Amino acid sequence: MNGWFWIVAALVLAAAEIVLPGWFFLGAAIAVALMGLALLIGLWTGGLPLALVVTAVLTGAIWLALRRIFGSNRGEVRRWTRDINDN
Repeated sequence: MNGWFWIVAALVLAAAEIVLPGWFFLGAAIAVALMGLALLIGLWTGGLPLALVVTAVLTGAIWLALRRIFGSNRGEVRRWTRDINDN
């Protein structure tokens, strides 16, 4: 596996984040870039299926971290489960 392909894929995902914001593509771009760097440096010796699984887990973890750090978007709908006047 070539790490440069992973780096290019990370750049494409980062560009997709600009077009479709929501923190998912940015999380995926960071995870794919980390995997690409691990391949280039030689830290990753596993095969492609395991690399995809690790990248998917990293994407979820980074997405959760980004949502916690930066919060929700202003345009998101907020659902209220109780009324302030209910006692």
